[in-house]
This record gives sequence, structure tokens and C-alpha cells, in this order.
Amino acid sequence: MQYMITIKELNTKRCIIRPYKLSDSEDLIEGLNEYDVVKWLEKIPYPYTKKDAIDYLKSKIKNKKENTNYSFAIYHKKDNKMIGHISINIIDQFSGIGSTGSWINKKYQRQGYMTEAKIAINNFAFNKLKLNRLESTVIADNVSSNKTQKKLGYILEGIKRKAVKSRITKNIYDLNIYGLLKEDWNKIKKNFIK
Repeated sequence: MQYMITIKELNTKRCIIRPYKLSDSEDLIEGLNEYDVVKWLEKIPYPYTKKDAIDYLKSKIKNKKENTNYSFAIYHKKDNKMIGHISINIIDQFSGIGSTGSWINKKYQRQGYMTEAKIAINNFAFNKLKLNRLESTVIADNVSSNKTQKKLGYILEGIKRKAVKSRITKNIYDLNIYGLLKEDWNKIKKNFIK
């Protein structure tokens, strides 16, 4: 079974979750040239160049057309700019499982934007893609991201010891493995949607 669902955008109170555009390059460069953001992302080069941004955006735009992964820009309505990324990847269509990933510009951290985006993505994954389970891996030392997972009902299911090396710090970190089942999300989502 192929997922052939395309979306123009998902709206939250303050953001629009939408497919990437080439015009996002400057905002992408700004967000990914922050040490405190990139140190938690294992595959992002640093410093992040214009070429890196254009290559990335072209790959995401191509991927959007293939409907193999769902990668979105988090777009701030009031500031009229892209402030982060959220995705559902590695979709196992037979089992109904997807893996989420995200980052947010340092200027917009700890203000609830990632929570808004994650709520929208959870609903999209379970209601539109008809997935049964979402997984998320988070570097154990990334306190904010671990808190967001737990806040939204993701359960810590295990730890992969010394599983990822940061390109920036060169440190090797443990990875926390989180899971969220559709039935659990359906029980708690009313706590987040007003």
C-alpha cells in the first residue's frame, strides 16, 4: 500500500507546517548555523552554507513529489519566516509505523512552537496517514527535546547506548527511543487541542 497523501499545509495557532520551498534557504541557514541547535543533529554540516541549504531544499522538494517521507518547514505566521523542521520518515507502510524528527531555530526555542508542530504532525500521522505508531529517537543529553516527547505522551521504551556521534562536539551520545501509539494519542490529544 502506498501513501499518496499530499498536503498544502497544517495550521497551528502560531505556525503553518508546510512543504519546503527554495525561498526558505536564508531561514534554513540562520537556523542551522547555531551551535546549540546543530550539536544535537548528527548529519548536519557546520557551518551550514548556502550550497548546503539549496541542496537540502531541492532534495526535500523532490521527496515531497515522491511521497516517501514527509518533511515540513515550520513557518511562523507573525514573523513571516521558517523557524524549524519537522518530519515523519522511515514509514513502514505495512506495519503502520513512522519515525519523527525535528529541530527549531534557537531564537524560537522554549516558547511552545515545537509542541504545536508536534501536535499537528501526530494528528496528521494518525488521522491522514493512518499510522498505528510513531517513534522518535532523541539524544539523551538533549533535555528540551526529551521533555517535549514526554509532554506529548511518548513513552521512553529503551536506550541505545553510545549510538550517535555529534559532528560538532565529536562526543558520542546515548539515544533515547520513544514510542507513541495511536490509541494512546487518541486518549490524550484533547489535552492539547483547544
